[in-house]
Amino acid sequence: MRKNGNLVAMGQKIRKIREDKGYSQEEFAAIAEFDRTYYGAIERGERNVSAINLIRIAKHLKVEVGELFPKIRSLD
Repeated sequence: MRKNGNLVAMGQKIRKIREDKGYSQEEFAAIAEFDRTYYGAIERGERNVSAINLIRIAKHLKVEVGELFPKIRSLD
């Protein structure tokens, strides 16, 4: 299965923010109450994450939801 480039770009952006905040993937998944494998799939661009889960991620990372999205010029 081919990954969607836009989801990969968003996952990379989310990963960078999480890492910048000092969380491991496993630690953040637990804090935000996501299954670890599901959250990992978001960061790898394997999941088309719902708006409610993006809100949950942003809330726990303490960023605006829009910050989770990459710049438009980097999208397909």
